[in-house]
Amino acid sequence: MTLRSLKQIIPALETSDGAGVRIKRSIGQQQNIRLDPFLMLDEFKVGLPAGFPDHPHRGFETVTFMLPQSQGSFLHEDFAGNAGEINAGDLQWMTAGRGIMHSEMPKSGKIAHGLQLWINLAAKHKLCAPRYQEHPASDVRRASQDGVTAWVIAGSALGVTSQVDTKTPVTYLYFAMEPGAALQQPVPPGHNAFAYTLSGSLEVGGRAFPAHHTLSLS
Repeated sequence: MTLRSLKQIIPALETSDGAGVRIKRSIGQQQNIRLDPFLMLDEFKVGLPAGFPDHPHRGFETVTFMLPQSQGSFLHEDFAGNAGEINAGDLQWMTAGRGIMHSEMPKSGKIAHGLQLWINLAAKHKLCAPRYQEHPASDVRRASQDGVTAWVIAGSALGVTSQVDTKTPVTYLYFAMEPGAALQQPVPPGHNAFAYTLSGSLEVGGRAFPAHHTLSLS
């Protein structure tokens, strides 16, 4: 096993998006190195009246994961008549393909807290048919070991593999770690890799990092 080293530290910057939404954006800032196929990573905290009214997507995938501790929810719908609700711990994997127009609005004034990762599609998939893969919290696969709990959004961790079908080979994991817990997570050879801290402090390579930092690995 070869251990990857810390390559770049990217503090998340607060910015605006949608209609009055304040987000913390790490990957996707103009000064970043490329982390192909990842286009953007946003941490959002939003309640009405702010939100993401009708807007288009094309040529990539967006993965919305509502954090398990989120107090609020999203309502979403698109031009093809698809509609639904994303609650705490729920996962939506949307492949925009050749194009989709949709909206994501908070259900109420309660704060919806989650992550949205944008993943580029290879040229051969750019014009594929749009589709959703939606999984309620009860269906998102989890595993626990030695003070670490993993929500396996895509790929594998702690002996558990996600059921999500991805156009691009990707591992996407949400970890909750007890104080002092340690983790070694295999990463496929040739894959770019990063970690984003949501709360607490994470030690990587002997250095501790506070919340809202992306740690790009070699």
